[in-house]
Amino acid sequence: MSDKMDRRNFLTTSAIAGATAAAFNFEETALLAKTNPPTQSQRRPQPKPASGKFPSGKIGNLNITRLICGGNLTSGFAHSRDLIYVSSLLQHYFTDEKIYETWQICAEQGIDSMLLRVDEHVIRLVKTYRKEYGGKFNWLAQCKITEDNIMVDIQRAIDNGAVAAYVHGGVADKLVSENRVDLLGKAVDIIKKNGLIAGIGAHSINVPIACEEAGLDIDFYMKTINSKNYWSAGPMPRKDSVWSETPEITIDVMSKIKKPWIGYKVLGAGAIKPAEGFRYAYEAGADFLCVGMFDFQVNEDAKIAKEILNSKIKRNRPWA
Repeated sequence: MSDKMDRRNFLTTSAIAGATAAAFNFEETALLAKTNPPTQSQRRPQPKPASGKFPSGKIGNLNITRLICGGNLTSGFAHSRDLIYVSSLLQHYFTDEKIYETWQICAEQGIDSMLLRVDEHVIRLVKTYRKEYGGKFNWLAQCKITEDNIMVDIQRAIDNGAVAAYVHGGVADKLVSENRVDLLGKAVDIIKKNGLIAGIGAHSINVPIACEEAGLDIDFYMKTINSKNYWSAGPMPRKDSVWSETPEITIDVMSKIKKPWIGYKVLGAGAIKPAEGFRYAYEAGADFLCVGMFDFQVNEDAKIAKEILNSKIKRNRPWA
């Protein structure tokens, strides 16, 4: 498929075009309207100074904006429900240049932090962005660990300029279910000993519960939250006790935890409008929101987040 796809040709080759063409939500419609990535000659200049200070808070000794740009789209995938074409569309749309453009728009909006994986693809992108574009941002690195090798991703984060590292939510869910909170503790200790801010991700509320009970020296949690309990616990719904928790359970448990909380999946894989999802998550107690954003969404999302954060927000826990 060529880089310049038109909507009709792409949908024609999609196996589910007939069933879904009339049912695109606002996210999918916007994406399909923007599938012509810029050429080399269209590269954006260095980011302009941010227009107005973005509301921010603290994790450890790091001051970061309360809206963080997520990294799934950068890595070419998204939780796409039952839509089989989305990952392929993402990989065609999010060229290197489009990723740099998105990061530059974030900088122009004052968003100073990115949550990204630490694979070779992302490391290459970050190095190029810093060197050729003069780009700067706080990199919160998503790390996977195993009992046999805790260090691989963490070392990559350390070596490539991440300011924070956290254990991937799916990994933490599994380790807690296997009563291996000790491995999470080891990862946190390694991260902190190397001067990075340390966090733990979670889909299951059992993760922060177990970590708090174990007294782990965690700087922040990544925990799912959204207004419709829509994929709030993971990429596919399940009926067991770990995966069927309600948003109310998350809100109640996190209200008793003092550590900073980054909320994610706040828009339910694009099923919830930002004005609704952002307000719900902030009011639920999340101190920061990690949101995957296309270039054409950043300005609107930033505007909505700023308006909400500058309004009266009813929360049951203090801001970090």
